Amino acid sequence: MNKAQVVEFFSRLAADNPHPETELESGNPYQLLVAVVLSAQATDVGVNKATRRLFQEVHTPAQMVALGEEKLKRHIKTIGLFNTKAKNVIALSEQLIADHGGEVPADRDALEKLPGVGRKTANVVMNVAFGAETFAVDTHIFRVGNRTGLAPGKTPLAVELKLEKVVPQPFRLHAHHWLILHGRYVCKARTPECWRCVVSDLCAFKPKTPAPKQRAA
Repeated sequence: MNKAQVVEFFSRLAADNPHPETELESGNPYQLLVAVVLSAQATDVGVNKATRRLFQEVHTPAQMVALGEEKLKRHIKTIGLFNTKAKNVIALSEQLIADHGGEVPADRDALEKLPGVGRKTANVVMNVAFGAETFAVDTHIFRVGNRTGLAPGKTPLAVELKLEKVVPQPFRLHAHHWLILHGRYVCKARTPECWRCVVSDLCAFKPKTPAPKQRAA
């Protein structure tokens, strides 16, 4: 995909969804960090169901530590890997209190030092909470980057670094949300819905998936 095509690609995604947002619910950077940690190998819908009551009770790392690991587990038991995630959330909360005065640091390297926080999670928090132009490569972005030819790479980091190079202004802030939502709802893993894709003609994927045939009445 050349520069002009990349600009057209994001121009269409932006026109289709001018104000993309994360689908994870949170009220502050700390709750966002917890939600993203919990979302690993889980759906945003499932995480939101588990955290709605939790986040009514817990707004800060200190409140999470006071809640404790066992009570946290009861809140998030419907989420995959909840035992490990609960342990990590308590540990990262303790570390935020000890090292950052109970605040979420606006620094990717500092975030990645927290228990349970990898590069993707740090990138989401930097982008959503602090307005950084980061590219959080999840399975959706990895698939869309490779399938479309926008940012091919063999690893999530390779795709991220490619996006860093090719995504121009004014699209950098929201690019990863456009790509996630496109992968989640249109460029799906098993059967991409090419017939309703706004960037289908710019995409390297072939053959395009045709629209499903309508059943006769």
